[in-house]
Amino acid sequence: MAKKSVLNAEHYQWGDACDGWHLLKQENLSIIQERMPPQTAEVRHYHVFSHQFFFVLKGELLIEKDGEEITLSAHQGIDIPAGTTHQVRNESSMPVEFLLTSQPPAEGDRVVVKKVKSISTVTL
Repeated sequence: MAKKSVLNAEHYQWGDACDGWHLLKQENLSIIQERMPPQTAEVRHYHVFSHQFFFVLKGELLIEKDGEEITLSAHQGIDIPAGTTHQVRNESSMPVEFLLTSQPPAEGDRVVVKKVKSISTVTL
């Protein structure tokens, strides 16, 4: 049995110089260690099927969940049920590292959502 770490896991880059390492990549479960440099963010989105859990290892992560902003510090986590709009941001001056567990894996299950200031700005 091989031990997994960022040293031997499949690596990918996403967003604005952010890193991810697939620690577990199975059909029904995904665990990824991610690193976000200071002042970076992902797009606001939701997943149709995937239930996620974010757990901070180092630093501070701001998560917007259904419009509410929640700050997580090291050794704190939060779950994001399928269908819940969310966005993670690192607004601090230090990198943040966290684990992202998704069941089932979220790859190909992202619906991007634009933040709307008022209903009058929406065109159908």
